[in-house]
Amino acid sequence: MTHDKLPSINHSEIKPLFERSLRNVREDIADNPYIQEALRVLTVGGYRSAIGCFWNAVVDDLRNKVIYRSLSLFNKSVTVGREMKTYEDFQNYINDEQLIDGAYRVGVIGWEASKVLRHAKETRHIFDGHPKSTDPSIIKVLAMFEDCVKYVLNEPYPSQIIDIDEYLTIMGADTYDRNEVAIANALTELPELYKTELINKLFTAYIGENETTVLRSNIEFATPILWRVLPKQLKIQVVRRVDQVMTRGNVGCTGRAFAFVNMVEANAYLTPTARNYVLKPLIEQLKVNLDNWSVENECVRALEPYASNIPYELLPDYVGSLTHTYVGYVGGSPQYSRIDFYANGAAAHIPQMFEKFDDAASVAFVDFVRSSKMLRRRIEHPVKLSRLRSLGNIVLSKASTSFQEKAFLNALVDEASVEEFFRSL
Repeated sequence: MTHDKLPSINHSEIKPLFERSLRNVREDIADNPYIQEALRVLTVGGYRSAIGCFWNAVVDDLRNKVIYRSLSLFNKSVTVGREMKTYEDFQNYINDEQLIDGAYRVGVIGWEASKVLRHAKETRHIFDGHPKSTDPSIIKVLAMFEDCVKYVLNEPYPSQIIDIDEYLTIMGADTYDRNEVAIANALTELPELYKTELINKLFTAYIGENETTVLRSNIEFATPILWRVLPKQLKIQVVRRVDQVMTRGNVGCTGRAFAFVNMVEANAYLTPTARNYVLKPLIEQLKVNLDNWSVENECVRALEPYASNIPYELLPDYVGSLTHTYVGYVGGSPQYSRIDFYANGAAAHIPQMFEKFDDAASVAFVDFVRSSKMLRRRIEHPVKLSRLRSLGNIVLSKASTSFQEKAFLNALVDEASVEEFFRSL
């Protein structure tokens, strides 16, 4: 007796073994003719035929699941020279390897299942496709059955994938369902291929000149939900499109491109060219509009999303302008019962922007405090020195342990060291 044959076992006694292994098959597929045929041939020792029949059941289930999931996505994922439209097209033009690969790409099966199913496919190829191969053992057949049940026949139908073009059309209507759960279910489980296509189409639609405010508003609502589940490389690819838009010279499209990046909080992925494009004019505008409160408020709000990503060469003017704006000036007015004046809107944001400082920005702050004659005049008034001290405390908390200007910052923030601080200027 060889290890591949068990002649001492009656074939009629084998059927219950396989019936037990099939208890986890989905109810809707339990009466599949391929599965029933496999059980029939097992009772007469038809192990080869049973393997072939069972594999046919797997292929049948995968085809139906792929069709239900998304035919259009399968056609984008698998290149066979023609478009699949019907079940018969799968029979006629898609081989088992292409089916497994396509099912994985559209999200019908996972990575582990795709590997196991390729092994099951080879089992079928060897024992049912080559009559001269050795007879498969009961263990071999049972193992193949259990793998197919676990990864395919016990798995429920996947959720249907949205048609991207149809979904974008719906987003352009007032009736679009702005429910976060519904949007997450529709967008976050998309296969990578669809996520790539969708996020790029959302970017294109958002920056377009002829899109409605309704569509842009709905994009602003839904895109951050999708963005959270995108891989880093895809995020970088989308943000780098800003540079392409800039070269076209359309200021409206460029502005909306930056707004899209702000919307998904992805400024860290902007190229140095893109950062300079948007930040340099804002910083220069803030610098030359000291004490012009409306301009200061507007500029600071526009700069805040980029507070963590200021180019090194812009740091001196950026830090200096924010410091001047926050400190403000001392004056008098018949309309206000105070002498401490500054741009209220800007001042509400600047401390949070200072919280993003690193050592380079901290050096820029120290250098500015030492060198600005205007600031020196203004902080001679205690109320203005107090405001500068507030910023100094933030900078001191953000500076690293090796920061070399801590003595200067300590003198600034210590109310008992006012004379020492002014001497250090």
